[in-house]
Amino acid sequence: MAVFRGNHPAKVDPKGRLKLPSGFKELLDEAEIAQFYITSTDGMKAEIWPLPEWEKQEALLAESSTMDDAVEKYLNLTSYYGQQVEMDKEGRVLLPQILRGKASLNAEVAVLGKLHYLEVHNFEVIEQSVSANALTAEDRQSLAATLKRRS
Repeated sequence: MAVFRGNHPAKVDPKGRLKLPSGFKELLDEAEIAQFYITSTDGMKAEIWPLPEWEKQEALLAESSTMDDAVEKYLNLTSYYGQQVEMDKEGRVLLPQILRGKASLNAEVAVLGKLHYLEVHNFEVIEQSVSANALTAEDRQSLAATLKRRS
């Protein structure tokens, strides 16, 4: 599957449906993906996982011979906020109600590509967060080391 990149501002309609931005929808259509797992690990944003990618996450967790505290917390959070959904004919997905309320995903949102999944943030909240969290010199060094290992 192709990689999700960039920020695409969008709107959540009064019924809680998000029309997937066209660039992301094209990638999903090419991969013939219409099923998703929508969840969160913190209640502050929605994560929209194409179901095959989410199933890879589940398989990695299932490989663990023990259920440590971190895995248990992760599963509790992602199950609490999560729902499996299908994209409708207009390219919309229904965001889980509990998550819409907690993360204020009720109007203007930013849909960010996060490589294998999409993140949906309240537009004002993410705008403030990005402004307040510029990359530090230490962040840049860590990124350079990560990218150097990959080349």
